[in-house]
Amino acid sequence: MDLAAASRDGHLALRRVERQQAVIERLHAARGARLRIADLARDLGVSARTPARDVERLRDGGVPIATHPGRGGGVSLARVDAPAAVHLDLPEAAALLSSLAVLGPTVSPSAASAMRKLVAALAG
Repeated sequence: MDLAAASRDGHLALRRVERQQAVIERLHAARGARLRIADLARDLGVSARTPARDVERLRDGGVPIATHPGRGGGVSLARVDAPAAVHLDLPEAAALLSSLAVLGPTVSPSAASAMRKLVAALAG
């Protein structure tokens, strides 16, 4: 793979991660209500197939997104009132910080909040 192709692939992967984060943010803001794929596509400025693939990837990764087929269907994020505590060792926390640094901690309010919490936890 040449350098230009590698750069393009990296850029596309970064855009996909940013878009998937935007999908999660929108679903969370909907507070359990269904969002239509067509509406997500319009909001993100992409074809309808793109958020459908994003939702599929997120579900495969373990994000609790429910799909509702048929007329009036869509997707929704399961409500989680109090997420379970997560205990990370230093290499795990550093891996997440590295991922956030690549994504850009200001790409979304959730990314910025996660970065602040991880840094605070490591600072002790």
